Amino acid sequence: MAGWPQLDPARDHDTLAVLHLASQMLGKIRVAHAPWTNQGWHVALQPRPNGLETLPTAAQGARTFTLRLDLCRHAIVLWASDETRDEVPLDAGTIATLHSRLVEMLDRHGLPSSFNGTPNEIAGAIPFASDRTPRAYDRGSADRFREALAAITPVFEHFRAGFTGKCSPVHFWWGSFDLAVTRFSGRTAPQHPGGVPGLPDRIVREAYSQEVSSAGFWAGGVVAAEPFFYSYAYPEPPGYRDRKADAGEFDPQWQEFTLSYSDVCAAPEPDALLMRFLRSTYDIAADLAAWDRRLERDPVAP
Repeated sequence: MAGWPQLDPARDHDTLAVLHLASQMLGKIRVAHAPWTNQGWHVALQPRPNGLETLPTAAQGARTFTLRLDLCRHAIVLWASDETRDEVPLDAGTIATLHSRLVEMLDRHGLPSSFNGTPNEIAGAIPFASDRTPRAYDRGSADRFREALAAITPVFEHFRAGFTGKCSPVHFWWGSFDLAVTRFSGRTAPQHPGGVPGLPDRIVREAYSQEVSSAGFWAGGVVAAEPFFYSYAYPEPPGYRDRKADAGEFDPQWQEFTLSYSDVCAAPEPDALLMRFLRSTYDIAADLAAWDRRLERDPVAP
């Protein structure tokens, strides 16, 4: 696929910050009102053609509902099983206003509206209800982010399909604001040390309770940064960071393999370059940690 959208931190930062914090509110509703699933997969947002969406959440009256970060309507859109539909525009001016309008919408329809009010995985985070930092929401920036996810997700899906062992869906982690897919070796891992800002150690340790090779795309969000693709292994096998991948390189700052999003955009075949990065970094982890390579297959119907 050619023509991937350009993402510019200087231009897009305010909008990505709004989307990051809005996605956290949606995810936190799932944390508060849905039963826990392995590695927290139930709270991740799901890629959709028009944005990111929660899995259905149960409510009183034998109802279920979803909340979508709709980047075509530029709103948080509510859909319920009783045909209720409502929305809150994302261009609210401040996160405090967006938060109050979201809670009011849920209360208006008798749906669960309580959730932890402080963002996760953000150092020095301001509670949603108190965050009156002016942020300009730009529809063009949101459109480009949506188009980037639309280009990346099929490549991640193709990569995921090449593994028959335990593997996460291709889903979006609202805490760190990244699209990710994770393969599991089937072996338990040493206890994670924890220490992730704004995230309880018990959550981190459950997420990394098994040996993984994980890859994803990070667009920055609240942090203004050049977007990139990443790949890491936990626990990191000896010699991991000394190996050379077919694309990208090991970044000592991030402690993982990275590949610039801008480099992928500039490639004649962006999807092919990204796939080389995903496959080669997984191969490094799997070889050094002696994974069962019989779990791999061609991603086609038998």
